[in-house]
Amino acid sequence: MSKSARPNPAERLCVAPASTGARAGAALAEDVARPLLETAAAAGIRRVTSRPAGDVERALGQAGPFPSPFRVDARTAPLAEGLDRVEARARRSLERMGLPRGETLLVSRAADLAGAEGRALWDRLEKLKAQGLYRRIGLCAGPEDDPELLGRRFAADVVRLPCNLLDQRALRSGALEALAVAGIEVQVSAVFAHGRLFSGGDAAVGQTPGLSRTRRRLAEARLDPMQAALGFGLSLPGAPVLVVSCASAAELRAMLAAVHASGRGPGPDWAEFALEPAAAGTLTDLATADAA
Repeated sequence: MSKSARPNPAERLCVAPASTGARAGAALAEDVARPLLETAAAAGIRRVTSRPAGDVERALGQAGPFPSPFRVDARTAPLAEGLDRVEARARRSLERMGLPRGETLLVSRAADLAGAEGRALWDRLEKLKAQGLYRRIGLCAGPEDDPELLGRRFAADVVRLPCNLLDQRALRSGALEALAVAGIEVQVSAVFAHGRLFSGGDAAVGQTPGLSRTRRRLAEARLDPMQAALGFGLSLPGAPVLVVSCASAAELRAMLAAVHASGRGPGPDWAEFALEPAAAGTLTDLATADAA
């Protein structure tokens, strides 16, 4: 790449393939997954993430291009199923996706690390890493979980946490920047605020103080919600990876257009679109979809 060439912002994206049915635990259709992954590969996206629920892993294994250009992250099964089950499921994830090795294995719930078996759980992940099955290990956490402390305590390679235009707690607390300074890769999830930026007159407006005000401000500023969501994500300190859940190739193409458009010119003052911390915390409660 020449010195004058702009970096490809799509390289900051990590695709979480999903469909309406897949989010509820049903199968992700192969004829949906294939063009989605082909579009991602052609755009220069090199990161994909899966989850143990539903049938996303099988679809990735059957629909993904070969040889795969992607580095694939996986997430653990709940610790409530037992340590042996967690380890076995992490191995099974690679088999289902047809991969000899995964990029990152993430503990799905920070609460699993905070309990009595937290250290034993992390030891299982370190074992899988030492065996070469996953290149890195990490965890998913919320702003209330003190992600910086967890990341440092377990010497995580990666921490995934939600941060978006509405819920900017991880930015305001300094957690994003602190993790990056500590040499821990940050992955930002819930980029689209569980769809709250796009809904019309739904129940979430009444249940989330300030949501209607933020939507009105976006309209007054003539900001497309998708472009605003991705523009905010791209502006975050430390250049985190943005985990985006998309259900089709067409949806991904719309995201790619928004990503490239968001880099043209200075962005607005994103802080003015944030909900108050108490209201931002309700987004997780209201979300019915899995936070990728």
